Amino acid sequence: MKPDSQIIRTRKKFLYCEPHKRIKEVQEEELYIKRDECHIKTSPADNEGVSSDGGSTFVEKGLKMRRDCMDLGICTREKLPHVRDCKTGSSGIPVKLVTNLFNLDLPQDWRLYQYYVTYSPDLASRKLRIALLYKHSKLSNKAKVFDGTTLFLSEKLEEKVTELSSETRNGETVKLTLTLQRELPSTSPVCIQVFNLIFKKIFKKLSMYQIGRNFYKPSDPVEIPQHKLSLWPGFAISVSHFESRLLFSADVSYKVLRNETVLEFMTNLCYTVGTSCFTRACEQQLIGLIVLTRYNNKTYRIDDVDWSMKPTDTFKRWDSSEITYVDYYKQQYGITLSDLNQPVLVSLLKSKRNNSTKPRIAHLIPELCFLTGLTAQATSDYQLMKAVAEETRLSPLGRQQRLARLADDIQRNKDARLELETWGLHFGSQMSVTGRVVPSEKILMQDHICQPMSAADWSKDIRTYKILSAQPLNKWLILYGNRAENVIEGFLSCLRRVGSSMGFNVGHPKIIKAQENTAAFIRAIQQHVDPDVQLVLCILPSSQKTYYDSIKKYLSSDCPVPSQCVLTRTLSKQGMLMSVATKIAMQVACKLGGELWSVEIPLKSLMVAGIDICKDTLGKEVVVGFVASVNPGITRWFSRCILQRTATDIADCLKVFMTGALNQWHKHNHDLPARIVVYRDGVGDGQLNTILEYEVPQLLSSITESGTKARLSVIVVRKRCAPRFFMEMNHTVQNVPVGTVVDSEATRPAWYDFYLTSQSACQGTVSPTYYNVIYDDNGLKPDHMQRLTFKLCHLYYNWQGLISIPAPCQYAHKLAYLVAQSIHKEPNLQLANSLFYL
Repeated sequence: MKPDSQIIRTRKKFLYCEPHKRIKEVQEEELYIKRDECHIKTSPADNEGVSSDGGSTFVEKGLKMRRDCMDLGICTREKLPHVRDCKTGSSGIPVKLVTNLFNLDLPQDWRLYQYYVTYSPDLASRKLRIALLYKHSKLSNKAKVFDGTTLFLSEKLEEKVTELSSETRNGETVKLTLTLQRELPSTSPVCIQVFNLIFKKIFKKLSMYQIGRNFYKPSDPVEIPQHKLSLWPGFAISVSHFESRLLFSADVSYKVLRNETVLEFMTNLCYTVGTSCFTRACEQQLIGLIVLTRYNNKTYRIDDVDWSMKPTDTFKRWDSSEITYVDYYKQQYGITLSDLNQPVLVSLLKSKRNNSTKPRIAHLIPELCFLTGLTAQATSDYQLMKAVAEETRLSPLGRQQRLARLADDIQRNKDARLELETWGLHFGSQMSVTGRVVPSEKILMQDHICQPMSAADWSKDIRTYKILSAQPLNKWLILYGNRAENVIEGFLSCLRRVGSSMGFNVGHPKIIKAQENTAAFIRAIQQHVDPDVQLVLCILPSSQKTYYDSIKKYLSSDCPVPSQCVLTRTLSKQGMLMSVATKIAMQVACKLGGELWSVEIPLKSLMVAGIDICKDTLGKEVVVGFVASVNPGITRWFSRCILQRTATDIADCLKVFMTGALNQWHKHNHDLPARIVVYRDGVGDGQLNTILEYEVPQLLSSITESGTKARLSVIVVRKRCAPRFFMEMNHTVQNVPVGTVVDSEATRPAWYDFYLTSQSACQGTVSPTYYNVIYDDNGLKPDHMQRLTFKLCHLYYNWQGLISIPAPCQYAHKLAYLVAQSIHKEPNLQLANSLFYL
């Protein structure tokens, strides 16, 4: 965005300045409500009587819920007769688990009372409306949440319509009318949102600052000076109903901050690129980044750089007086700005009012803005990431100790305790649940059944026994640059050796030398690739993204041939060459249509599919990836990907995908599947109902039109979920075993859901994956659905072990990610029957 763009020319009209630091508690309350979008504009005429909300319906007129609360009103279990009474399984070994969930006790008859508040005369200022209500003696000691229009109380007022009066500073008397609208039980999504607001206030009383949705403690940072990083420890928190009780969840979180200001970043960039390209390079590097201003511990997104403004420019304060940025920061925060010629950063803020079209803009000083997160270059730095992991990758015991300290802080803090008591809440003990460890799976090879020594890793078996099937690699090309000349012979020798032991015959390739630039590699491919070539293997001279992107784009769309890219320095590591060759041999075998291993699938004529969505890095499109099995053994796959222009992560192309998958199944099996199970990954907060009403009908329509009577199940997959589970053993806690299932106590009463831990962790704490069966015509028993899901976690051919999600989901993610990052167009359909994206 250029400095002279329209947004820059108009932004002084809507100038926004930092709020005064002496914010009253009343104003903080308003910010809490608005930040979480608990905005209600229902008039008394819309609801004459007092209604009691049972929690099943929550999208009321004028009510905008927080996204993670919106899904709570969706009841899918009641539509599934086979799990309406019981959704728990019974197979496996029972195991007692500790969680990161804490009991929140409420009186049995607890209610939240919702009032609509009017003012006479009407007041335009929300801050004044809130201040007048809060200072009234009848409400001053009551637990309350108020946004200027709607008031929530934990105690019912004596009258249905209550009239109060307050006086402004000018001596004007204002009449307040409070009209009772609803009595809400604790299970209502509105109550859940209010409970979350209460705990946000409590965490502020614990001297923690909110950044995004999480809370961090800047007073206790972890410094990594050798990499100029600071880590702020904190917690991701939430309150929700799990089965029959209200629970508070907390998980350890860290905020990564770079001890580098935006001004320092700009100065270094100027030295690197030169003054002629500096402005453009600076905007490309900075726009979209999140920065933190440590004087108020708030984060902002950089949306533009205004090169026409300087710290010596003035802006209007709340009382209409003008002040320069230099004087403002000196007076307000005691900060003296050192560079008076630096430009100003621009951040577009979210409007506090849902119906407001006026843009709110914050002008930020680069010298006071600290960069957050890690750059792509930093994440590829092994030593840096190792240093970060040593601090953030907590063991189960370390995580449990942090949770115990948090619970102790809440219970010992007088203000936090008073806040809870005022609302009738009691912070209880840490919750334990009973899980089950399902039996481990046997890995089926061509002529051997493996029972791996480790249930999560069978890499040694792959080198010993033959894979299920593989097409011989007879005609293929190797492209390389000057630096790779000395590594080719050794690499080919290892590749043939591991291929032979796997049952994968690797022939002699045509070896082509090219100059070390992207254009030369593409020209060589164009000259030497013909229709009979099975594979192009490129040995890249560097990790420069243009090499990989250009080769993948050409060979995936323009000239559809499976391709494999590997760095020269990877092949130069002699001690790892056999491991690298094994990995490449596996990937190449899959790209030629091979099958590596399988597990026993008791269900006959079963198709499984995975769906995932990624945002394209070049445009506004989203990339929808779809991968489905096309044989009963679930070892062969059909893959499709489409770019769609949409603002949401909802797929509108599933009918096309499913029709293509059914056609491929019929081509391979001369019949159509009897059962279809679809795993949907990439679902955001608040999208559950849209998936049910928009995506599921697409799948059903395709099945109906195909003429099959296949029964469909759709399961939403969440890799990030609030609960964590630890196993108690010998007076300590450790990671749960692979195959641990939790389907009670920590699940939702209105959903058919379960947690599955399908991978192990050598370091840190293993995370469960959350599965929510939102549609199910198959009528599988919970045991069978859980075991099927666990089996599918064994079938990802890019890893000789268990992964955290079912294989079709991971394949769909790999496909969508490749297209979103490198190809940026739909891959050629000639590659649809191979795993060309591994």
